[in-house]
Amino acid sequence: MNNLNSVLIEGNLVRDPELSYTQKGTPVCKFTVATNRFFKQDEEYQREVSYFDITTWSRLAEVCGEYIAKGRGVRIVGRLKQDRWEDAEGNMRSKVQIVAEHVEFKPQPKEAEEQTLSDSDAGDPGEVREEVELKEVQV
Repeated sequence: MNNLNSVLIEGNLVRDPELSYTQKGTPVCKFTVATNRFFKQDEEYQREVSYFDITTWSRLAEVCGEYIAKGRGVRIVGRLKQDRWEDAEGNMRSKVQIVAEHVEFKPQPKEAEEQTLSDSDAGDPGEVREEVELKEVQV
């Protein structure tokens, strides 16, 4: 029986994705996503940035390799995978990556339409709401 292993992150690519193919011809695309976390510490707001290595396979890999680039916002649903190996000095090493099963592309800033609010959807007058259309890719 499988245990639960699921992760959801949203962030921006830190460099262009790398699309390659295995010896059997299976597409694989690798990229890194940066996520921001803001928190208050000693009356000042702090920012913590985390970087996650993402791997996609098959048709999803081809689509990611073609349509996303450095700076593009994405939402990833996938699973964690740990690789372990022994280095040249005999020390055990490990690395955790995310294997994406679902990727949503957030719109580029130039693609986002101007924000408009009508009286019916304005809510609190001091509240600003932004509607963002996400492009969904799932294989």
